[in-house]
Amino acid sequence: MSRRKITKKRIITQDSIYNSILVTMLINRILLKGKKSLAQHIFYEAMKNIKESSQQDPLEVLKKAVLNVTPVVEVKSRRVGGATYQVPVEVKPDRGNSLALRFIIKSARNRPGKNMIIKLGNEILDAYNNVGNSVKRKEEIHKQADSNKAFASLRF
Repeated sequence: MSRRKITKKRIITQDSIYNSILVTMLINRILLKGKKSLAQHIFYEAMKNIKESSQQDPLEVLKKAVLNVTPVVEVKSRRVGGATYQVPVEVKPDRGNSLALRFIIKSARNRPGKNMIIKLGNEILDAYNNVGNSVKRKEEIHKQADSNKAFASLRF
C-alpha cells in the first residue's frame, strides 16, 4: 500500500492508426505475456472485420459498444460492525471504461471458436447492438446494485 495521498495516473499514448487512447487501452487489455504486436494484430484485424460487416466507422462502433457496456453503478463491500454489506456506489468514468473493456475482452475470450480476431469483432458488434455477454454482465451488476440499494446510506 502506497503512503502517498494521491496515486499518479500514467499517461497512455494514442495508437498510431486510430489516434485514440481507448484503442490503446483495449490493446493493452488483449495483451498476454508481453506480446503487444500480436495484440495489435488481433485488434486491427477485428476492426477490419467490423468495417466490412457493418459498413460503418469501426472506431465509432467501438466507442458506442464501450458506452453500452459501461456500468453506471457497482457494489463495494463495506464492513460495519460485524457484518459486511454490499453498498452501491457510482462508477467514475475512468473505472467505467476500464470495466467495460475488461468485460468485452473476457466475454470475447469465453466465446466458442478458436480465432480471437473473429471472437473479438463479434463481441464488439454484439455490445454495439446491446446484446451479448458483456452487456449481460453490466445488467447483472446493475441488478445487484439495485437489490442492495437499501444499504446506500452506508456509503463511504
